[in-house]
Amino acid sequence: MRDVAARPGSGDGDRPREVLRVRAFALFWSATTIRAFGGSIAGVAFQILIVTVITASPFEIGVLSALSVVPYLFLGLIVGALMDRWKRQRTLMVTSIGRAVVLGIVPILLLLDALDFWSLAAVILLLGILTLFADSAAQPLLPHIVPRSSLVMANARLGQSETVAGTAGPALGGALLNLVGAPILFAFDAAINAVSAVLQSRIEVDEAVPSPRAHGRHIGHDIVEGMRFTYRHRTLRPLALSVHIWFLGNSIVATVFAVFVLRELNLEPWAFGLALAFGGFGGFLGALLAPALGRRLGAGRAILLGRMLVIVPWAAMAVAPISASSDLALLLPLISAAQFVYGLAMGIEDANDIGYRQAVAPDAIQGRMNSTIRTMNRVIFFFGALLAGSLATFFGYPLTLGVAAIIFTAAASVVGFSSLRSARHDDLEGLES
Repeated sequence: MRDVAARPGSGDGDRPREVLRVRAFALFWSATTIRAFGGSIAGVAFQILIVTVITASPFEIGVLSALSVVPYLFLGLIVGALMDRWKRQRTLMVTSIGRAVVLGIVPILLLLDALDFWSLAAVILLLGILTLFADSAAQPLLPHIVPRSSLVMANARLGQSETVAGTAGPALGGALLNLVGAPILFAFDAAINAVSAVLQSRIEVDEAVPSPRAHGRHIGHDIVEGMRFTYRHRTLRPLALSVHIWFLGNSIVATVFAVFVLRELNLEPWAFGLALAFGGFGGFLGALLAPALGRRLGAGRAILLGRMLVIVPWAAMAVAPISASSDLALLLPLISAAQFVYGLAMGIEDANDIGYRQAVAPDAIQGRMNSTIRTMNRVIFFFGALLAGSLATFFGYPLTLGVAAIIFTAAASVVGFSSLRSARHDDLEGLES
């Protein structure tokens, strides 16, 4: 199965160039970046509202947290199939407008003193559904905006801006919340999404019209076809399995790391924030290095490098002789270094992973391929988080982080012992299923 002609610049002679000089990508990047900043700012505001305004119980907090994942669990595969038949550019515009409207409702509810658990739950659920549609449209749209040879660089630029947004956004959101209050902050975030919709609308892109379904076929057949393509493909299968295993390990560290550091090791909140900032810097640097590493090592070995690097910080945290009585001069450098390497690994592998997926899959199945991988990742993350709680309860935090390091090792092994290891971004054989 080939889709060479469907992509601009898909020939061997292409040379990667700075994608921000491509007008369509510059607009796409700008819209995505300001939306990411808005999401990070709103994330802090939502957390504060949950604790201070509606005074949610621990059970209610858990429900609100789960609502952001629920759309992926129940709609992920369906939306992915729709994205292979709908206009992805139009979907991104509509979802940005939808987010602006939903976020604009929050200040009205606050001013009317009508914000309660149920209304906030409805807002979070609607935002989760809109984000699902936006994510499902963005990844398959990108190969229409930049040449195939520039996909890794494009994903690296997106990763860099999202890392900065994820690092600086919460601090900015906390400061703005204190300065202007929650109603104005949410109105500001609604305006950001409106601007994002305007930027998105200015992108000129040609999207192929999908062929009509054969008689007797329905969306279920489309979903199955996407899953078969993903898990039968020579290089996509090990890529998907590896990232699924990686998500299991990541669900464990994401669940227990903060509790271990803040509660078990008694690290001060300011020191914890500083360590997370090192993770953001590592992620930015990894995304900066990702295109060059992908060209020099090839896609498979660059992904393998990232998978191997991520083992190091959690294995070190598992065996390091640290406790609540450890000196801050030991704890802070260790935890900061662990976060830096963790971020560096993700920055390197994300751009190469996503770029390779986008290059290897035909346009007609991009939405389903991405949604298959993304939905399975979130299902695994959901159950992995539950597993992490049980492991930490019965075996303690260091051993739980050690289990995560073993799982990350398994994820790297899938890449290292499969045909994916020798895959390259410029290898047109990867376009064959």
